[in-house]
Amino acid sequence: MQADYKKILIVEDERKIARFLQMELEHEGFKTSIEANGRIALDRIMQESFDLVLLDIMLPEMDGIEICKRARELSEVPIIMVTAKDDLIDKVMGLDTGADDYITKPFATQELIARIRAALRKNKPALHSANNNEFRVQNLVLYPERYEVHIDQQSVELTKKEYDLLEYLIRNRNIVLNRERILQEVWGYEFMGDTKIVDVYIRYLRSKLDERYKRKYIHTVRGVGYVVKD
Repeated sequence: MQADYKKILIVEDERKIARFLQMELEHEGFKTSIEANGRIALDRIMQESFDLVLLDIMLPEMDGIEICKRARELSEVPIIMVTAKDDLIDKVMGLDTGADDYITKPFATQELIARIRAALRKNKPALHSANNNEFRVQNLVLYPERYEVHIDQQSVELTKKEYDLLEYLIRNRNIVLNRERILQEVWGYEFMGDTKIVDVYIRYLRSKLDERYKRKYIHTVRGVGYVVKD
């Protein structure tokens, strides 16, 4: 199957794994490039034009978390963390620094390909109509085109994934969303992962919104999921 010749940077210092990934991706029609050094990989992400980055965490000179954090300062290229670490805290750290997805070794090639395609689809520029340039819930205003959230005209600092989650909840306000659906839509997983990540990020949002501004924006429907109510 062709992949419109999308170019993927494989950042992996284990040669056999890197070569395996390269062969599998090129078989699917992607163009690939391999980089084993973390610091050089960051330079390449910033200077070259890639459609997606597969990023290991444990790398020489600069680890994947730091690479992702620095890349996100200037680039929105989709990043999928590929690593042997499977602790929830590592997943949260990777996603919180701006990674779009996280997959652990060993993994099924079909799952990786599906997640790559999901990340590429999600990265297509969104079109906003004139009626969708802001969303209001109580005293909270979300601006999709500016990627900003204001409460009482004060800017609220959110990470990329926190913002994505909040926007999804607000766009579907008054609809109770279960964890699996949220994970699918916000994280773009085609194969369901650990839904506990959703709960972690809901807590993050509540600490920055509900608790800080003494209002109830995100409601829990016990045994079902979460909802933002007008």
